[in-house]
Amino acid sequence: MTVIQTKRLILRDFVKADWKAVYNYASDPKVVCYMDWGPNTAEETKNFIQQAIAYQKEQPRRNYDLAVALKPKDVIVGGCSIHVSNPDNREGWIGYIFNHNFWGQGYATETAKTLLKFGFERLKLHQIFATCDPANIASAHVLEKIGMKCEGCLREHKWAKRKWRDSLLYAVLDYEWRRLTP
Repeated sequence: MTVIQTKRLILRDFVKADWKAVYNYASDPKVVCYMDWGPNTAEETKNFIQQAIAYQKEQPRRNYDLAVALKPKDVIVGGCSIHVSNPDNREGWIGYIFNHNFWGQGYATETAKTLLKFGFERLKLHQIFATCDPANIASAHVLEKIGMKCEGCLREHKWAKRKWRDSLLYAVLDYEWRRLTP
C-alpha cells in the first residue's frame, strides 16, 4: 500500500470505505466546476474507488489515485493523483481535488509538492505535467508556487459540461525541481 506522509497530511491508497468521503467532494458542483467530470453520483464515485483499487495491482504500477487525509485521524479532505503517461520518456501527470471546507489552508500546495517529490524521486520521472482551467486561478497559483511553469494554453482542449474548455498546460523538469528543492 502506498502511504506518503507530510507534516500535516497522509497521501495513501484508497480503500472501499473511502467512497462516502470522496462522494462528499466529488458530488459538490462548487468543487468540480473546473473538472471535466462531475458532479458525480454515488455509483460513479464507487466506480472511481474500484478503479483506484484496481490500479494498486498494476505491475509495474503507473497510476496512483490517492486519498489525502489529515493527520492524525485519517480524515479524508481530498484526493490526488500521479500517472506515468509515457514510461519511455519518463513523463507523468499530477492532479488534486479538495473538499471546499478545506480550501485556502495550503493543503493543495503541500499535496502537489509531495506528488512532485514522489514522481521525481520514487518514479524517476523526467518531466511532470498538470493542467488547469484558465478560470481556476487558485489551482494555477498552486502549480506556479511548486515550481511548475505555464507552457501554454491548450485551446478548446476538453469537451466538458456541454462546452469546449481551454486548459493551461504546466510542466517542470527533474533538474528544475531539484534546483528548487532545498
